Amino acid sequence: MGPAPAILPLREYLLVALTAAVLTFLLTGLVRVLAMRAGAVTMPRERDVHLTPIPRLGGLGMYGGILGGVLLAHQLPVLRRSFEFSWDVVAVLTAGAIIVAVGALDDRFELDSLTKLAGQVTAAGVLVLFGVQWFIFWVPWNGGAGLQGSVLVLGQDQAVLLTVALAVALMNAMNFVDGLDGLAAGIGLIAAAATGAFALHLLDESGRSVSAYPPTLIAALVGGACLGFLPHNFQPARIFMGDSGAMLIGLMLAGATTSASGRIDFRQYSASDALALLSPLLVVAAVLFVPLLDLVLAVVRRTSAGRSPFAADKRHLHHRLLEIGHSHRRAVLLIYLWAALLAFGAVALTVFDVFVVVWGVGVGLLVAVLGSVVPRLRAR
Repeated sequence: MGPAPAILPLREYLLVALTAAVLTFLLTGLVRVLAMRAGAVTMPRERDVHLTPIPRLGGLGMYGGILGGVLLAHQLPVLRRSFEFSWDVVAVLTAGAIIVAVGALDDRFELDSLTKLAGQVTAAGVLVLFGVQWFIFWVPWNGGAGLQGSVLVLGQDQAVLLTVALAVALMNAMNFVDGLDGLAAGIGLIAAAATGAFALHLLDESGRSVSAYPPTLIAALVGGACLGFLPHNFQPARIFMGDSGAMLIGLMLAGATTSASGRIDFRQYSASDALALLSPLLVVAAVLFVPLLDLVLAVVRRTSAGRSPFAADKRHLHHRLLEIGHSHRRAVLLIYLWAALLAFGAVALTVFDVFVVVWGVGVGLLVAVLGSVVPRLRAR
């Protein structure tokens, strides 16, 4: 008889995620006191939905929880492989420290948009320096004889630009969506869970390849941090994650996605397999479709009015749901539903029958649409 097949380290990943969640929950209470004493407080503004001052700096507690989860993972015999053959987790931690520092300064002193952008580019550049970048990419067009699609081998400059652009886009998308209590943390949790689920599938399909360990661990860490922060942040919020937390979530999701798919030689796979290997990118794109769309519309709206694309207003998607007549919590839960349908639908397409998935997601989207417009229909 041959050796028994290795078991996926699901319990280890869940233990790490739970550890990050518990530590984040405990540390966030301390950070709340620190933020109040340091004056890192959000005063009610015209575009805000809260009416009382709320402390910020929640990203500090989240980063502390992530550090605790990493320390535990390093002591576990199986998950230690995430550190032995790759610098990906270290890269995300280092870049995360930079972006949390920049975000914390903004939470306290409100930095200008160019300074924040410089910090985001610097953090993304750290990922590149550690080798977390896209080197090769598959596209479904320009196939040769007998080939479906083609493979783009990126030059160094192209790889750097693509990696930095992805990281900066996700950091800003998460920052833009952080407008209702619990919204950014919930979307981050959904994105991390979907990315982690597919990374586990990749780990299984690759025969426990060491390259699949880091992205799964990164997803577990950020998912745990979001879960631990939610009890403090769900409506009514007692603390905001601020830019320090929102940008940290975006950065880590970009790191997990790039770590999973950025260095795979797609020339070894068929078109369907190559598309499946890009699923971590599709998952993040799907789960962040709502905030990314909101980001693009906000930039167009502000620049067409002659304002800075980073200028704040009260026309985001979550504000519009409130205007329709949804309560604060219902608006947040509806956006959770949209994000979960898109994210887990993208994962399911690579695992289950396409026909079943399309029908399931279609029914879910119909329910989400009806749920979103119910208050307006009642008003008529």
